[in-house]
Amino acid sequence: QVQLVESGGGLVQAGGSLRLSCAASGRTFSTSAMGWFRQAPGKEREFVAAISFSGVTTYYVDSVKGRFTISRDNVRNTVTLQMNSLKPEDTATYYCAASSNYGVTVHPDEYDSWGQGTRVTVSS
Repeated sequence: QVQLVESGGGLVQAGGSLRLSCAASGRTFSTSAMGWFRQAPGKEREFVAAISFSGVTTYYVDSVKGRFTISRDNVRNTVTLQMNSLKPEDTATYYCAASSNYGVTVHPDEYDSWGQGTRVTVSS
């Protein structure tokens, strides 16, 4: 498995930006598709974005398209989620996840390694 550690969460005003990072170690990172999920209090975990093992293919949930960007660095073993134009409804704990698949997937069951999460709070 891949060990994952997220960072970069915090408190930001609506319209602001945050950059989440996920550092990976363990299993070969460069052969793993990566994803970001989020979970707001009282709600189920929700897919946010995913990126293929090569970084060529990305996929986003409709609510973040045009505002969030997922990227990866297979030399530094990191995946990043740049979040712009943040809204109060983006408030959640954000989780980085690694899949044994090469391609992007929105299904949490297809991810076998998870980070501990980083909290994002967007004030109105």
